[in-house]
Amino acid sequence: MFRLSCISLCLVQAFALSSPADKAKPIVTAAAPVTKSLRQAHGSTQTQNATQNATFRMSAGPTCQCQVSNPSWKKTMRNTPKCIFIDLGAANGNTFQDFLNNRYGDVKNCAHGTGDYEAFLVEANPRFQAPLKSIENNNKKVHAFTSTAAYMCDDKVSFFLDTVNHDNNYWGSSMSPNHQDVKASGKTKVTVPTANLMKIIYENTIPDDWVMVKMDIEGAEWDIMPCLATAPIASNIDRLYLEQHPADWCAKQPTPSESVMTNAKAALKSKGVDIPGYFSQTF
Repeated sequence: MFRLSCISLCLVQAFALSSPADKAKPIVTAAAPVTKSLRQAHGSTQTQNATQNATFRMSAGPTCQCQVSNPSWKKTMRNTPKCIFIDLGAANGNTFQDFLNNRYGDVKNCAHGTGDYEAFLVEANPRFQAPLKSIENNNKKVHAFTSTAAYMCDDKVSFFLDTVNHDNNYWGSSMSPNHQDVKASGKTKVTVPTANLMKIIYENTIPDDWVMVKMDIEGAEWDIMPCLATAPIASNIDRLYLEQHPADWCAKQPTPSESVMTNAKAALKSKGVDIPGYFSQTF
């Protein structure tokens, strides 16, 4: 979630240019998978044992429930396609910089060769507010949700700060007190609002956009993914880069089973969402 140089180390050249016959989407098609990191291998063991550890959870997380739509949401009136980059766990904007550097495909090919794009950067850790606001202030195509946690509904939540891993730029901060680096940090916390991913997609995308979501949010994906899988607007997503963490790092109780994530991925794929293998280097 909070890595400053990981993406450039771990991403492969994941995109191939779309064919001339593909008029509906502006950029790219298939992505190549990558292998799991050492931390993910460790995490899968924790996931297997998550149900046994559920009684030791320290926080129920946000009180709001999955919200896939709301009459108050305002649908965009835009009718020209763009590339839409939604970065959940944006840190200081390093992944957005990778997007600009064509690590996700040539930006110049966005919107049928116009290069038009829009980016939504969501980051809960207050340490990154200044750099993200600087990016937003200098680029009218960027919308920064600073000191805001990506989630499945609008609420306020305790966000636990990793105060130990300075070399990794506090990447272990999480909504879950069960995160191993949060535990090592003594559970220092702040209160931040949440931003509903479904609302961001609904209000800012159209079906002809190329929409890519990067989700690296230290366990909250276990709450968001099952909700997203039931959302009609999820079909607007073309590619989802998901870094999956142990299930007992989810924000709510009880700890979900592995089938929850498996079923959510299957449902999203049935909606046309491409979910290639993804990880960020953390060692």
